[in-house]
Amino acid sequence: MWDTLRNAWKVPEIRKKLLYTFFMLLVYRLVSMIPVPGINASVVQEVSQQFDALNLVNMMTGNAFQQMTVMAMGITPYINASIIIQLLTIAIPALERLSKEGGEEGKEKINKITRYTTVVLAVLQAIGIVAGLQSASMGIAQQTKVLKPEYNNFFGLLSIGVTMAGGTALAMWIGERVTAKGIGNGISLLIFAGIISNLFNGILTAFLEVIGVQQGATTVVQFLILILFTLIIIVFVTFIDLGERRIPVQYAKRVVGRKMYGGQSTHIPIKVMSVGVLPLIFAYSFMAFPGTIIAMFGTDSGAYKWWQANMHQTSALYLITTALLILAFTYFYSSISFNPQDIAKNINQQGGTIPGIRSGKNTSDFLARTTRRLTLFAALFLAILATVPSLLYVWQSVQIPYAASSMLIAVSVSMETVRQLEAQMVMRNYKGFL
Repeated sequence: MWDTLRNAWKVPEIRKKLLYTFFMLLVYRLVSMIPVPGINASVVQEVSQQFDALNLVNMMTGNAFQQMTVMAMGITPYINASIIIQLLTIAIPALERLSKEGGEEGKEKINKITRYTTVVLAVLQAIGIVAGLQSASMGIAQQTKVLKPEYNNFFGLLSIGVTMAGGTALAMWIGERVTAKGIGNGISLLIFAGIISNLFNGILTAFLEVIGVQQGATTVVQFLILILFTLIIIVFVTFIDLGERRIPVQYAKRVVGRKMYGGQSTHIPIKVMSVGVLPLIFAYSFMAFPGTIIAMFGTDSGAYKWWQANMHQTSALYLITTALLILAFTYFYSSISFNPQDIAKNINQQGGTIPGIRSGKNTSDFLARTTRRLTLFAALFLAILATVPSLLYVWQSVQIPYAASSMLIAVSVSMETVRQLEAQMVMRNYKGFL
């Protein structure tokens, strides 16, 4: 692997892309240190602990949210906008025609709509979150609030929202530039950078607590369990991420003019984890939503006290509900992202058949049955992956500095980036990583 990286560095074009990617990620992390005016970051760190939904935002921004920097919203509004536009593409016929029949021009229009939607969502989310944190801080007996007095008005909130939306727009631009001129998917690499930053800071903090440099309750056994669990998760997630079900397809020979086409055997690769990390994000967001709404109405209500007592992240009810939501969202996303009827139709039109399966409805039923089995496995794997960190905390009080979704994202992004770099090396007749 190191020989391949050394050879890649010797190629001027690839070296330029690697340096460009590193430089843009460095700019992103440096901008993430610029604070937003009008906000007391120390109060945000205390108040945000009441809102589980903000932990996901903080994880994906590399702790920029709790520090209330320009990149506090990160790229999450872009992800939300992309999901919304993707769902609307299925629901609205005009958008569906634009995405399927519009070609490159149609894709560019969809991307432009997504960008505008991202900026609007970023402004609204920033104003809503800051206003909610300010409201929550009013219920805490302390002198300092989230908003400074001169910003505690509509125009102050609007300026903060526009500032954060500007950071999101810059992050979106950096991601698109990395995709176009660098190595890998830029948006994914920005999320990857934030996750790795949190992971490094969490493990470093635990290590400093073990050796006594920093005050904390982490013991040597807890630190060793943390390291071992992290390595095991990386291995298993990598193994599952590379897994795929290959469905063989045989194409019949056909003569067109003086040439003969077909007569070859190939396969349709269906990834075991084709749903990716979206079911986890959907489930976490759904579980965090009620608690966030309840906390906004006050922390002294009976509903808030019941939620804190029975739906915290280590309670049995929370873990069971989260696992069931992951199962439901996995099947939902699989149903809208994979259409066995369309694939069976394409195979039939190209003169192909699956050995032992008749064309038409039988092929469609076979693909649907195979997909359901893979989806069940993926759903169970994601549910276990999401609940194990909480079980470790209950068992040995081991604080895992990352969520299951973050590790899945980090492994998937790194593997995809490696594949893209390997593909470029293969084009230049170098040995790959395998």
